[in-house]
Amino acid sequence: MSSIGIGNAPCSWGSLEFEGLEGESIGYSQMLDELTETGYKGTELGDWGFMPTDPEKLHQELGRRSLTLLGAFVPVALKHPEKHASGLANALKTANLLAQVQQRAKADTPPFLVLSDENGIDPQRTHHAGRITPELSLTQTQWRCFAEGANQIALQVKEQTGIRTVFHHHCSGFIETPDEIGQLLEMTDPDVLGLVFDTGHYLYGSGQLGADTITQGLDRFADRIWYVHFKDCHPGTVQTSREEGIDYFEAVKNGVFCELGQGDVDFKAVKNWLEARQYTGWALVEQDVLPGMGSPRESARRNLEFLRSIGF
Repeated sequence: MSSIGIGNAPCSWGSLEFEGLEGESIGYSQMLDELTETGYKGTELGDWGFMPTDPEKLHQELGRRSLTLLGAFVPVALKHPEKHASGLANALKTANLLAQVQQRAKADTPPFLVLSDENGIDPQRTHHAGRITPELSLTQTQWRCFAEGANQIALQVKEQTGIRTVFHHHCSGFIETPDEIGQLLEMTDPDVLGLVFDTGHYLYGSGQLGADTITQGLDRFADRIWYVHFKDCHPGTVQTSREEGIDYFEAVKNGVFCELGQGDVDFKAVKNWLEARQYTGWALVEQDVLPGMGSPRESARRNLEFLRSIGF
């Protein structure tokens, strides 16, 4: 059995960071109960306000379920310089909450501030998710702005709260493809900004399928991977989305991020890679679904059963 801890996230219950999504959301208490009942030991914060933002209340809610807080997702539209100040404020607010909960829990593994682009707001990137071409990427000026913003947020979060920041590459944002991930990492400080490697977003965003795609990505970015998200990607849905020009949200609705073991991500190879690198952190299961979609509790149970079946 692997020593890697396995958590699950609010997005697996339909709590996503995007505004205006239809469907009835599951409350945090039910989500945490179901997450615990299905065998997970850690979780992320979810969108700000989904879980309690009072550190003592949040500590109590997690503590009575014996759950570890692994991180919190903070989206910032980093290509826009006027968004940097508010993005930094949100990041510091969130990181302070993480730090206070960690202090109360005396957790051995500090949580991460999971920084991302504000995904899903650019029509072109949202429409072309999974089939991004170079001309859809940032300009040189925008790259400098984006990287400087990410670097400064990560630096200030570390200096002011002690929390480390990882960047989340994500379909429907400006850091989606392998080359875009590489460009951002080249332009940022490896001492302050790491990478959370998301298996499903990497496979979908790479424009490829196949068992080797993920391990090639893990090898390429090995020195910056501080944290991992486990997500699968259904090849049939990917192919249909690419052929028919389906946008990101429609692809999610169609189940592009399927249950683990049902898609094209080779999780046995991921396990072998992590163990060979002596990775001792956490893996967070994310099966992105829209509010009210699917059967989150049963999917969570089957996802963990699958991971256990291959030695996690």
